[in-house]
Amino acid sequence: MCHYEDMTTSTGLRVRVRAALIEEIKNEARRQIDQVGAQALSLRSVARRLDMVSSAIYRYFPSRDQLLTALIIDAYNAMGVAVEEADAACQGNDFAARWTIDCRAVREWALEHPQEYGLLYGSPVPGYRAPEDTVAPGSRVILVFARLIQDAARAGKLADVSFATSDASRDQAIIATVRSDEELLSDVPDAVVVRALVAWTQLFGAVSFELYGHLVGVVDDVDVFFASAVAQMGNFIGLPVTDGA
Repeated sequence: MCHYEDMTTSTGLRVRVRAALIEEIKNEARRQIDQVGAQALSLRSVARRLDMVSSAIYRYFPSRDQLLTALIIDAYNAMGVAVEEADAACQGNDFAARWTIDCRAVREWALEHPQEYGLLYGSPVPGYRAPEDTVAPGSRVILVFARLIQDAARAGKLADVSFATSDASRDQAIIATVRSDEELLSDVPDAVVVRALVAWTQLFGAVSFELYGHLVGVVDDVDVFFASAVAQMGNFIGLPVTDGA
């Protein structure tokens, strides 16, 4: 019995040590991305900064791409948690308020974690192809907004909106792609599905423009601009947002 407990303790210690070292590797990788960008990330450089022999780091991350994938999954999950918590704190029938708060949560997380945001929505890393492992974490924020819009539709709180184009075949192709997951926006009018996708790109476009300096010299008060953009996006999809501030 004592021997079994010793083995269990030893195994648990090894697991904790391994987890701590993996976290240390990822933290150093984030520091290097902050300094030289994701394209220049190198396992050998990370190992050197941590006083590890190069061969040792490959026991934890066999390739640079696997390390990048781990960082991307962490970032998606962190943003997902931030938006999920913001949405959970504003449940009820005030769907416009939920929309505003959820959009703010995306922006606030991005401004607080610019390098991690860049990994997700910045320039692609040449030669890197995100694996299937990133799909579920990457869907967390999308699902928050989809549930919000679906909740509003089921409660009868979406204003009537029409298609923004007259090309029915193009709109239907977009709708079919979005609804490849049968539960995603299943009770939402077709026109709202298309507009929701447009609003999604506008939200991240506004955040990226701010983060990468494209609003400098154009917008004096970015807070006011973002609030206005959020309100207009909400109204565009049928959520009666009267005050985006």
